[in-house]
Amino acid sequence: MNNCQCTNSGVPCVPNKSIKCTVEQCAHHCKNEHYCGLESIQVGTHEAHPTMDQCTDCQSFKLK
Repeated sequence: MNNCQCTNSGVPCVPNKSIKCTVEQCAHHCKNEHYCGLESIQVGTHEAHPTMDQCTDCQSFKLK
């Protein structure tokens, strides 16, 4: 069994090796690993015409 836990309701985290993530403040972040525990994520933007990576956001982010 994986020792990695998501903080949302203590649900065991299964790292999705297709979604790398280092945002430890996110409830979906797998503790001790740099992966997301979601099956998929939603990426969006806060800009009308994004031109740089800083203009994009992980809209699946959920604060611990």
